[in-house]
Formats: sequence, C-alpha cells, structure tokens
Amino acid sequence: MTGQSQVLDFWLNDIGADGWYKGGEDIDARCLAFRDLCSAARAGGLAEWKDSAAGSLAYLIVTDQFARNVFRGSADAFATDRQARAAARHALDQGWDLATAAPARQFFYLPFEHSEDPKDQALAVRLMTERMPSDPELVLHARAHQQIIARFGRFPFRNVALGRESSAEEAVFLAEGGYMAIVKALKG
Repeated sequence: MTGQSQVLDFWLNDIGADGWYKGGEDIDARCLAFRDLCSAARAGGLAEWKDSAAGSLAYLIVTDQFARNVFRGSADAFATDRQARAAARHALDQGWDLATAAPARQFFYLPFEHSEDPKDQALAVRLMTERMPSDPELVLHARAHQQIIARFGRFPFRNVALGRESSAEEAVFLAEGGYMAIVKALKG
C-alpha cells in the first residue's frame, strides 16, 4: 500500500499549489491512484498515520482532499469528513500544524472549512487568519464558506451528491454563481 511519503510528495510537489484548487478531470484521474488509501481510511485504517505531524498531514490529505477528487460528484466525496476533522483537532492539540511550513499547513485547517457546522467555520476563519496570514486568499475563501453556512446551514453545491433537495433560495444561489459569486463579492 502507498505510504505517507508518497502521499505528501504527490500532493505537495507533483500537484502543488497550482493544482490544489484547480480540480478537473486530469487531477481527479491522477488522484485515483490513492483510491485504496481513501477506502482504507474510511474503514478506520491508517490510524498510525495520526501519530506525527507528517503522518497527520498525509492522513488529512487522504481524507479531506483525495476523497473529494477520487469520489467527486458522489456522497463518498464527503464520507471521511468527520474523520478528517477529528484528526485535524488532534493535530492542532499536538501543535503539529505549527510545526508544518506554509503552504502545507492549510491542510490542517481545511477540514473545518469543509464542515457544515458554524463552529467549525468560525474555527477555520480564525486559524486561516492567525496561522496563514501570508496568504489572504485562504482567509477570503474561509470567509466565503462561513457565509454560505451562515446563510443556508449547509453547502447547497453538495445537495445533488448527497441526495438533498435544494430550496428555492439555494437554487437561485447556485444559478447566480454559487460559491464563486460569494468569493467575488468578498473581493469587492
């Protein structure tokens, strides 16, 4: 099975900052090589990865990032979100996020930004603001996620994948640009 170092090298170096938020079929296809790790984590495996800063970072990349690429458009994309948040909380308690250089440090905070819980959203904004100050784009995107949760209590762009029916207000939001419309408004 692929190990922590392969996950970190692939995500931090091969995909890199230019590809992390690019998405698309190419990156999704490249992430398919890690499908077995996603499944193992979902089944409760990889627990030993959460015993160090580097291992926790690799675990978070698998559960919070790879899952979204490997299972894009399905409920499975979000199936390990709870595990990612628990691992991120543990890593924060250990100070492992601060032992990790930026920009990789952001992956300790993204599980909270991806949460539909307002408290997690507030934590994501605080962490991005205080611990990633050199990248204001990260704070902007954390605030955008927070606004969506404050407005809808969930991410409407997940509704189809999760089998949820969109409200009329959510349908308008999505038709008017959804997430990117919020980002644009925040940029002013």
